[in-house]
Parts: sequence; structure tokens; C-alpha cells
Amino acid sequence: MRKYFVLGLVLCSSFVLGQETVKDAQLVKTKMDVFTSKTGVLTKFIDYNLPQIKSGFSTVSEARVRKLISGNTSLYFYQIEKQGKYTSVTASIEYVDLVEVINALNSLKGDLDKDIQMNSDYLENKFTTVDGFQIGYYVSKGKASWYLKLEKYGSDNTLFINDIESLDNSLNGAKSKIEELKG
Repeated sequence: MRKYFVLGLVLCSSFVLGQETVKDAQLVKTKMDVFTSKTGVLTKFIDYNLPQIKSGFSTVSEARVRKLISGNTSLYFYQIEKQGKYTSVTASIEYVDLVEVINALNSLKGDLDKDIQMNSDYLENKFTTVDGFQIGYYVSKGKASWYLKLEKYGSDNTLFINDIESLDNSLNGAKSKIEELKG
């Protein structure tokens, strides 16, 4: 009888602890999620379209600056939206993170030639924001491929970039637009 009681306790505790892990994973929210999920206040979304981002595999992604107003507070996000076959994936990069991404891109571009010359079988160099957006490249067989990972979780959330300068222009264009809107 005692064995069954102990076994029951072990099974129940693992079930309860397993539920806590799932609950913790659901609590992870992006800056945009936190800002837009406020209750009891009006929230306004205002979009300013930017030129599209051309990426590999004939994919074109929409880019925009989104101004969010919630109560008396405003936040600005640079958004990249990739249309998939059945759904779309959107990265929302808050202004402070956008500045970090631009700095990281400049650093990555500076490292690229050295990384290619290492002649490694595989090398990856990337920057990840707090919200899980990634920008980086990998080098395989002496050839570099740039990518963006738009969301931390999910599938079909990666854009492969052929022209890194056009992405650089888009990021800096978004930064300039946000600074203009901030006045």
C-alpha cells in the first residue's frame, strides 16, 4: 500500500510540475505584446509603409513603422512581415532594439570577411534581440548567407537576404522615420 501511495505522489508531482513549465512558457511576451495587452485604455495602431524587402527564393516582405499609442504613452516599432503559404509571420522591433540591430549589423558586416577566410566547415554569426528577432549569417563552403529570423518560435519564420545593403537601408530608413515621428 505504501508503494502505491509513494508512486501516486511521484506521478502527481510530475504532472503538477509539468503544468508549471507550460504555464511559464506561456508567460513569455514580447515588448509589443506587453504594450498592446493593457486593459482599460484605448490603444491606437498607426502604420507607415516602407519599401519592401527582397529576399531569397523570390520572397518579398512588407516593411513598416508602427506607432502604438496606449493612453498617454507611445512606442514605435519597425515591422517586417513575411507572407507564408497559409499565414504570415511578423517581427516587431521596438525602436531601442532597432538601434541595437543596426549597430549589430555593422559589426557583423565588419566580421564577414574574416569569418569567410577562416575556411571552417560551418560558421554562424548572429545577433538576437530580447524579443527573439535574429539577424546574422552563416558561412558554409566559403560562401556567406545572410538571414533574419523574425520570431523566436514557430516555423517558416526565416528570411534569407540576398542584398544586405538593401536591408541596411530599410533598417536605417525605419530609424529615420521613427525619429521624424517622435519630432
